[in-house]
Amino acid sequence: MAGKQALNIVKMKKMKTEGVPLSMLTAYDYPSAVLAEEAGVDMILVGDSLGNVVLGYDSTLPVTIDDMVYHTRAVARGAEHTFIVADMPFMTYHGGIDETLKNVRRLMQEGHAHAVKMEGGLEICGAVSSIVSAGVPVLGHIGLTPQSVNTIGGYRVQGKDARDAQRLMDEAKALEKAGAFGVVLELVTEEVAEAITKELAIPTIGIGAGRYCDGQVLVFHDVLRYASPYREKRFVKTYADVGGIIREALGQYVQEVKQRAFPDQSHAFGADEGVLESLYGAAGKGARS
Repeated sequence: MAGKQALNIVKMKKMKTEGVPLSMLTAYDYPSAVLAEEAGVDMILVGDSLGNVVLGYDSTLPVTIDDMVYHTRAVARGAEHTFIVADMPFMTYHGGIDETLKNVRRLMQEGHAHAVKMEGGLEICGAVSSIVSAGVPVLGHIGLTPQSVNTIGGYRVQGKDARDAQRLMDEAKALEKAGAFGVVLELVTEEVAEAITKELAIPTIGIGAGRYCDGQVLVFHDVLRYASPYREKRFVKTYADVGGIIREALGQYVQEVKQRAFPDQSHAFGADEGVLESLYGAAGKGARS
């Protein structure tokens, strides 16, 4: 996007102070990144959700650091003027700090990300602090954390009772103290998300967390209904049924090929005069294969 300047974490905090919402969208390859940047999105998340929407897995758990580096690098080529956050995939930041920093380095140096995102609360704050101390911005992620779906009882809304609300508040504050520049709140009750947003000095970015976060993030394929079959989600607004358009167009292509309606003469190229004679002699002048 000509003339666009990428955000940085200082500008993001200023936007929170001024009440200017942040827009964030996932992207997983060059063309989706180009389109997101052209649309003027503030931040791109190369999410490990690529496991579900691109790689065909049932969850994010099989996604590897190699997958994330590969897709982040493609996104970086397509969105040179947009702040890019790359997900740290499952179990790439729960071991020793040396191994964690090695994985972070790969996303930054090989993938060309500007920041990394990590799921979890109090248990990851030590790693967050070490990564930030190494000069890498970290975006936290609490609430529904897909990498931990097997331990939190499935895909359910977080913060419905007082105890859970306090847990989320404590986790958000701990991540801020550890140095995170922002926190994603996923599938969190609106009241709790609003309270956390008011309490923190850093931006909150909601997905299924109601109206009062400092920004919003959605998955590219959800916004465009780019899936078959598509599973409806209450917290998603679909802005175009691109999947339906693609399916219809591909079906028409197949039909026209079968009916020999495509290609027609307008899609063909003619040879110079005398070419067929040179191939087959005068007897093959009218031949067509």
